[in-house]
Amino acid sequence: MKHVSFAGRLVVVGFGSIGQGVLPLILRYIDVDPAKITIVTAEDRGASEASAYGIRFIRQALTRENYSEILDPLLAAGDFLLNVSVDVSSLALIEYCRGNGVIYLDTCIEPWVGGYTDTSLTPSQRSNYAYREAALKLKTRTGPTAVITHGANPGLVSHLVKRAMLNIAEDTGLDVSRPTDRQEWAALAERLSIKVIHIAERDTQVAVHAKAVDEFVNTWSIEGFVGEGCQPAELGWGSHEKELPSDGRHHDFGCDAAIYLMRPGASMRVRSWTPLEGPFHAFLITHGESISLSDYYTVRREGRVAYRPTAHYAYHPCDDAVLSLHELAGKNWRMQSRKRLMMNEIVSGVDELGVLLMGHAKGAYWFGSRLSIDEARQLVPYNNATSLQVTVSVLAGMVWAIENPQSGMVEPEELDFERILELCRPYLGKLVGAYSDWSPLQGRGQLFPEDLDREDPWQFKNFRVV
Repeated sequence: MKHVSFAGRLVVVGFGSIGQGVLPLILRYIDVDPAKITIVTAEDRGASEASAYGIRFIRQALTRENYSEILDPLLAAGDFLLNVSVDVSSLALIEYCRGNGVIYLDTCIEPWVGGYTDTSLTPSQRSNYAYREAALKLKTRTGPTAVITHGANPGLVSHLVKRAMLNIAEDTGLDVSRPTDRQEWAALAERLSIKVIHIAERDTQVAVHAKAVDEFVNTWSIEGFVGEGCQPAELGWGSHEKELPSDGRHHDFGCDAAIYLMRPGASMRVRSWTPLEGPFHAFLITHGESISLSDYYTVRREGRVAYRPTAHYAYHPCDDAVLSLHELAGKNWRMQSRKRLMMNEIVSGVDELGVLLMGHAKGAYWFGSRLSIDEARQLVPYNNATSLQVTVSVLAGMVWAIENPQSGMVEPEELDFERILELCRPYLGKLVGAYSDWSPLQGRGQLFPEDLDREDPWQFKNFRVV
């Protein structure tokens, strides 16, 4: 059954793991003429997959100098640009689409090539906080819809947070009606006393071939992972936090909902928890939802912040990717000479991706997707467990945008979370909700003394791995 019809043209910019994985979903659920779909990408990768569906494939990198020239013959008012590329400026494409009446969706806010590691910029200027602030300057409430940062995370996880909050409210006997706007959602978060939100993910997928020396292995975009891993570690900074980390910095512009640390996210670890894995150490990789969630759920009274949760990504990638990061860091963040995206060679494993809400009356609550590689392969071709959680959220965002084509720029928190989850649900494996008495203080200070805040377990200093 088709979810929606689209009579216009569709241009897909980038055709790596996410582009290849979302194409069969688009053709399955959006009534669009395949002859009106064009892929524009910098590499030959994916050409055979596009050919199998009869989709036009143009190998041409988009640059500052040529993107308008390349896109002009392919797009006009009422068409759709799906941006799943790396090294192509999201802001440039957003402005292009707005000026030409084109619907737009991306999975993160990308700079032009080299932007994440441009040392002529300060760490603050090359942060996701800065990229989001720049995007929000383009925000309108009317005009062609531009859905920004709508993959799995950022994207899907913002909808999981809302569902998780309503579950906690029901399970704690709180009499609440479904919030209808940002202020009501923030008030509910404050009422529930949610202090910390982790995007807590553990990927256990394993390939038949182990990582080799001088090789970066991952279950999704290697370039994307390394790029964001080299950005500063970033987190939304909650109102309950007592002290700024010694290497923590506030930005001197924008909404002030987040801080950054003076180190790459791929070198920064935190403690987190998922139902299958239990407690684990994770990387504090910067992500857009770390900032947008803390900003969205901020409560202000008399012009001052009265409530805001801490929010950040806590990511344990597949074990070969952990080894790859270790090697990358040892080479002072210089990329390995070989790259391998794990797909057909995966033999087992699960991607457990969800949101961990902490500090409320029941302690900690994880809600999310538990999807195995076997399930992913049965559901959609050209996907693994990690990519399918992203691609189905891309599809859902596209459907919403086509259904709401004149909504201006929107972030994930502004979409109808029930509609998005309805569209995603068949492709998320088991949707699991689990309470836990875990906290970052559990089992601490036994082998050696540690500097901990035992009065408030939800302080960031307790999560941080020193």
